[in-house]
Amino acid sequence: MDLYDNSMVAFKIGHSNNNQLVFDTLEEAIKNNPKAKPLIHSDRGYQYTSYGFKRMLELQGMTQSMSRPGKCIDNCPMESFLVR
Repeated sequence: MDLYDNSMVAFKIGHSNNNQLVFDTLEEAIKNNPKAKPLIHSDRGYQYTSYGFKRMLELQGMTQSMSRPGKCIDNCPMESFLVR
């Protein structure tokens, strides 16, 4: 989600929140916005702390941000987007 205008940059739906789903979603976001160098915010799930995810961000020149431990409010924009 782009927090500037609340538009969806990319999304994928799967049966499991696994590395492949996260990688595919990031690849779609990159394809849709090839020149963007955004700050990517996530929770601390294993998908977002994996070497593969960090490497994808590094190769694209993107900066990673993670929520603070025990502070779910950090993820509020994305986790509440359906409520709007």
